Amino acid sequence: MEREVRDIIIMGTGPAGYTAAIYTGRANLKPLVIEGYQPGGQLMITTEIENFPGFPEGIRGPELMMKMREQAAKFGTEFMTGSVTEVDVSRSPFSLQLEDGRELFTHALIVATGACAKWLGIESEDRYRGKGVSACATCDGFFFRDSKVFVVGGGDTAMEEALYLTKFASHVTLVHRREEFRSSKIMSLRVKKNPKISMMLNEVVDEILGNDLHVTGIRLKNVLTGELVEHPCDGVFMAIGHAPNTSLFKGQLELDDYGYIKTKKSSTETSVPGVFACGDVQDYNYRQAVTAVGTGCMSAVDAERFLESIR
Repeated sequence: MEREVRDIIIMGTGPAGYTAAIYTGRANLKPLVIEGYQPGGQLMITTEIENFPGFPEGIRGPELMMKMREQAAKFGTEFMTGSVTEVDVSRSPFSLQLEDGRELFTHALIVATGACAKWLGIESEDRYRGKGVSACATCDGFFFRDSKVFVVGGGDTAMEEALYLTKFASHVTLVHRREEFRSSKIMSLRVKKNPKISMMLNEVVDEILGNDLHVTGIRLKNVLTGELVEHPCDGVFMAIGHAPNTSLFKGQLELDDYGYIKTKKSSTETSVPGVFACGDVQDYNYRQAVTAVGTGCMSAVDAERFLESIR
């Protein structure tokens, strides 16, 4: 039986993947989107988005993703639910193996698999996610105006989150499990000079406290003494890093030291011609919905030009 080779397959959804689908669909490339089992990306756990252009009253993350999916479908995008277990981009056409045994082939591949915020893994963290627990100060900081919040982490990301939150919160407390922060000296100095930020070292989160509606406090454990102390607060921000979803591409695409896919300057082209990356899977710096949309558009245009070049 002759195998079907598609023009383009998009791995992943979220704002990057859906935008790539909208643009490739409008170009009549008949894109296939592999959605996985949790389509929509990290915005599916974002309660309210107030900084996305075109929605002055704000919009819920799941609603925005639904609208983008509908728009992609309008332009002929086909969606497939499933998990990709293996990818081979060593030869053209590229092949993708799904967990149910199906094998797909494509001339061009857009990787929009995103990145996942690292979490502590405690039950209360999951329970209050979107109810006071967040991993993005830029996304959710506005909702904590005149509030007391805690930031968990010790690197530059934690410092940046804490400094950003001082624009809204009445006070920010940085919690780190070690005696010294891992952040750069200049970031540490900025934090120490800010009167709205205090630091608690040698402490780890034992529990996040709350009621049926939202976070009300945090319980910390001192790693040296084992002492448990509860502190009232309105929000807890996790800033212990992100992990790009790139395990399938190790040894096949060029990745940076943190596992993000490297793309060429002013392009979404990866180290393999015909493979493009967009959104958080290649953006360790901004990680915003609107920048993911931008690179999703770029990847679609890049892919369309590539397909024209091989015909």
